[in-house]
Amino acid sequence: MAGSQIERAFGLLEALTGNPEGMPLQNLADQLEIPKSAAHRMLGELIRLGYVRQDVQTSHYRLSTRLVAMGFRYLSHTGLDIVQPILDRLAAESGELVRLGVIEDQRLTWIVKAQGAKAGLRYDPDMGREAPLASTASGQAWLLSLTDEQAQILVMQQGWAQATAEAGPNAPQDISTLLERLAQARQRGYAAVVESASVGTAAMAVPVQSPRTGQTIGVLSIAGPSARLTLERMQELAPTLWSARDELSAASLASEFFT
Repeated sequence: MAGSQIERAFGLLEALTGNPEGMPLQNLADQLEIPKSAAHRMLGELIRLGYVRQDVQTSHYRLSTRLVAMGFRYLSHTGLDIVQPILDRLAAESGELVRLGVIEDQRLTWIVKAQGAKAGLRYDPDMGREAPLASTASGQAWLLSLTDEQAQILVMQQGWAQATAEAGPNAPQDISTLLERLAQARQRGYAAVVESASVGTAAMAVPVQSPRTGQTIGVLSIAGPSARLTLERMQELAPTLWSARDELSAASLASEFFT
């Protein structure tokens, strides 16, 4: 990757974020498309600053806990603790994974969750990921709150290949199919996908709007194994999801994260 030193530094940090087991120097250099020597110098500086550490046994580079601590400190001052009880109640009532994604800089990122499944099959992916817009219920919930033209622009900006990468067998394969599903979701009142984001999973989601502006500021979703979270089950959960959505909308007024 071309770019400034700071772009390369953040590129290294983002690469390590997705690989908690660590990465060897050559893989990092290849992924960022920079010389191995340049990657080595940058990693040395990140180690000096305390953001990266090198495993003694494998020599792999890993993130330290410093970034995690910074993230927690930041979130603790945003008022997101106000929304956690709402997610906890929805998770308990649905018995599935509940996630809140926030929209910032034309990106939708899952940042808060509550797990309702206490036994049996559980769906619990990593947080902090950017949501693929075309294939996930969360992504489609955001898109359904926009015009078709705006939705197409966002999906193409993310990249159609990226939006459907590692998607399930029922993911939309073209824009026209996606727009049909968004139209159905608008009539239904929520986005619903089954084995679209990944094999064996299902989810439903609704956009969360700001009471001040009416703009979509986040997305609330329920996700779980497709064997349990069927379309019929989603219909049963819809009123509960809408109620939690309304609570989150009101609670957003007290959270700096949504302003």
